[in-house]
Amino acid sequence: MNRQQPLDTLIDLAREARDNAGQALATDRRSRQQVEVQIETLGRYRLEYAQRLQQAMFDGIDPATMHNYQAFLRSLDAALERARRALDEQQQRVQASQQHWQQQQRKLSSYDTLATRRAEQASRRESRREMRHSDEITNNTLLRQRNHDAASPSGA
Repeated sequence: MNRQQPLDTLIDLAREARDNAGQALATDRRSRQQVEVQIETLGRYRLEYAQRLQQAMFDGIDPATMHNYQAFLRSLDAALERARRALDEQQQRVQASQQHWQQQQRKLSSYDTLATRRAEQASRRESRREMRHSDEITNNTLLRQRNHDAASPSGA
C-alpha cells in the first residue's frame, strides 16, 4: 500500500494541475470571444458611421463636419486595429493554454496508466496467492485422505 500512496498523490496533483490548466484555457477562450465581439461591434459601428457620412455628403455637408466625420472614422479604424492585434495576442494565449492543458492531461493519463498497471499486477499477485492457497488446501485434503485410506483396514 505504501508503494501506491506516492502514486496516488502524484495523480491527485496531476489532476489538480490539469483542472487548473483547463480553467485557464476556459478563461483565455472567454477573453478571446470578448475581443471578437468587440471587433464585431466596432466594425458595425464604423460601417454605420461611414454610411452616415455618405448620406451627409449626399445631403450636403460643411468642411468642418466632414473633417470631424473623417477624424472619428480614423479613430474607429485605429481602435479596430488595436482590437485585431489584441485578438491575435489572445489567440496565441489560447493556443499556449491549450498546449499546457494537453501536456497536463498527458501527464495525468500516464500516471493513471501506471496506477492501472500496478492494480492489475496486484490483482494477478492476489489471484496467484489465492490459487496457491487453494492448491495447498486441496493437496492437504488429498494427503489426509490418502493417509486415512492407507491406515484403514482393507476389507472393512
